[in-house]
Amino acid sequence: MQQIIDRRLAGKNKSIGNRERFLRRHKEQIREAVKRAIDGRGIRDVERGEDIHIPKKDLSEPVFGHGSGGVRDIVHPGNQDYVQGDRIERPKGGGGAGGGKGQASDQGEGEDDFVFALSKEEFMQVFFEDLALPHLVRTQLAEMPEWKSQRAGFSSDGTPNNLHVVRSMRGALGRRIALGACSRRELHALQEQLARCEADRRPGDAVAEAEIRRLIEEIAALRARIERIPYLDPIDLRYRSRIKVPVPTSKAVMFCLMDVSGSMDEARKELSKRFFILLYLFLTRHYEKIDLVFIRHHTQAQEVDEQNFFHARETGGTVVSSALVLMEEIIRARYDPSQWNIYGAQASDGDNWHHDSGRCREILNDKLLPLCRYFAYVQVAEEEQNLWDEYTQLLDVHRHFAMRKATEASQIYPVFRDLFKKEGAKAA
Repeated sequence: MQQIIDRRLAGKNKSIGNRERFLRRHKEQIREAVKRAIDGRGIRDVERGEDIHIPKKDLSEPVFGHGSGGVRDIVHPGNQDYVQGDRIERPKGGGGAGGGKGQASDQGEGEDDFVFALSKEEFMQVFFEDLALPHLVRTQLAEMPEWKSQRAGFSSDGTPNNLHVVRSMRGALGRRIALGACSRRELHALQEQLARCEADRRPGDAVAEAEIRRLIEEIAALRARIERIPYLDPIDLRYRSRIKVPVPTSKAVMFCLMDVSGSMDEARKELSKRFFILLYLFLTRHYEKIDLVFIRHHTQAQEVDEQNFFHARETGGTVVSSALVLMEEIIRARYDPSQWNIYGAQASDGDNWHHDSGRCREILNDKLLPLCRYFAYVQVAEEEQNLWDEYTQLLDVHRHFAMRKATEASQIYPVFRDLFKKEGAKAA
């Protein structure tokens, strides 16, 4: 039988084991809180913690209570309702009165929600779990970018192989000069005084002889004090200091294209947002600088900010090619493919004007895919329409193009399984 002992260091006044049990016990409430947080956040600020509110009534646990059975003699204060021999009913609810209902009150009563902070790592784990990502991919997304070591001056701590001899000896010399300055000045003064006494000494002068002996002894003591100053002290040692900095791979731009016509309801937009967030998290692990471009379209395409991208609604038909044309124009104007890694992410319910789907395939094949490092299309509807049929013809021609259907959050990951393989990461 093997016994596992958790020896991980916990912070002050914290218990890792208790916290993990608490998170497992209230997983559903935490998952709902993370979902609400994702709905209210932008793509760029998805990686941070969150304050979780759990009603106190959901934290109640069964307890054993002891009844008041047996024969007891109790002295009660006088009252006008009962006399000796009356039977008093037991309070309803088991134990006694009291305990708020968690409702608002102007009497200073009630119960507050239990609030605790979910760390960045815990928040991302819950988010990844909702997307049904394998553990290996979760680790790859949660890890920090690659780092390189570079010089950062000198420090007083380090390993012997990083010892800087010149800096250390320069510090030791300065320390010896500073510590011995007073003693050397005093030594020079005594030597001058001794020289004068020896020059003025007369034969048989006992006082002068005694003064000379005293000066000689003091000079010897000062020289011994100066010699006791250590030649090299541990505080003199200086080591080359190195720090880790993120490796700037290159620049990347992520184009988010989404249909905002009347057929795209809030549920489908929320599913599309999960898709864009996952791609953005993947890119942040590979590139130091990432630009986001949001293009929404119905019959016409428009570049907008993130707020309007996810929350604006339009009515009418759908012309998908307008978004692809605008994407190409923006690339030509602002993002030179020789300097930027271009990623495209398109989300739609597949509904498109039937004469336009063939043009969408031609624009992707001839203009956009040769410029993009990767382009992913997710259809947030089950029905296969003409746009899906046209895009399917691109799968065998372009290896950096992927398309999937997703009607719930757990179905988004297959798009990224191909992405991880093509980027050199092993997918589970």
